[in-house]
Amino acid sequence: MKQTILFPLLFSSILLFGCGKPRENGQHITITGSSTVAPIVADAARRYEESHPGVRIDVQTGGSSRGIADAMSGLADLGMISRALKDGESELTAHLIAMDGVCVIVHRDNRIENLTRKQLVDIYTGKISDWSEIGGAPGEIIVAGKAEGRATLEVFLDYTGLDSADIEADVLVGENQHAIKTVAGNANGIAYVSIGAAESESEGGTPIRLIRCDGVIPTTEAVAKGLFPMTRPLQVVTRGDLPDASKAFLSYLQTAAINDLIETHFYVPVAR
Repeated sequence: MKQTILFPLLFSSILLFGCGKPRENGQHITITGSSTVAPIVADAARRYEESHPGVRIDVQTGGSSRGIADAMSGLADLGMISRALKDGESELTAHLIAMDGVCVIVHRDNRIENLTRKQLVDIYTGKISDWSEIGGAPGEIIVAGKAEGRATLEVFLDYTGLDSADIEADVLVGENQHAIKTVAGNANGIAYVSIGAAESESEGGTPIRLIRCDGVIPTTEAVAKGLFPMTRPLQVVTRGDLPDASKAFLSYLQTAAINDLIETHFYVPVAR
C-alpha cells in the first residue's frame, strides 16, 4: 500500500477577481466554483465591467462541489462546474459556456508517449509501479490523484471505470495547478488535468508533456471534433430566478463575445 501525502490546498478558495461585498441592488454578482471555469469567467467579468460600470463581479474558486453548494444555498448567484449535473442536483439549471478535455500529463523528460486505458487503470491501482514496466526509463511512478469533489476526478473515474476507493495515490492534489506543479517537480510523476490548463502551461515552458490516451493526441481540436475520450462540459449553474444584473451577465457568458477568451485558455467555444 502506498503512503498517501496530502498536498496542501492552500488556495482552494482563492479570490481571483475582486473581494466579496454585500449585494447592492442586484449589481454585485458573486460567482464561485470550478478552478477550470474560473479563468474564463474572471476574464469575461473584467471585460463586462468595463462596459457596465455599475456592476461588480467577484469570482472565487473552490472546485465544482463548491459551485454546486453555493448556488444551491444562495451564497453565490452563479456556480461554476466542469462536469454535467447529477441526478440529485435537479434543482439547478446548467448553462453551457465551453468544452474541455481531461488529459494525462508526465514530466517533459519522460519518454512515454501513449498510455492505454488498461495501463492507466493498472498505474492508478498500483499494479504497475515502475515506468520500466511499460517501456519507460526505470523509476518508481509517483501517482498524483485528485481530491474528492474535483470534477476531473469524476471524468477520470468515468473513463477508467474505477471507483475512487480503488486508486492508490502517492499525492493528493486539488486544482489543476497543484497537479501540474507536482509533475513538473518530479521526473517520475503522473497526473490528469484539464487539457486547457496543461496546454497553456506546456506552451509557457512548464516541464510537462501531454500524452496520448489510446492513441488520441490530447488537443482542443480533438475535443471539438469529439475524438478525445475524456471530455467534459464547462458550465455555470443557477437556482431559481436571478437578479437582473446576474441574468444579464449569464447571458453574456453564453455569447460568442467571449469566444476569444475561451480560446485564449485553450478551451473549446460552443456559442456561434
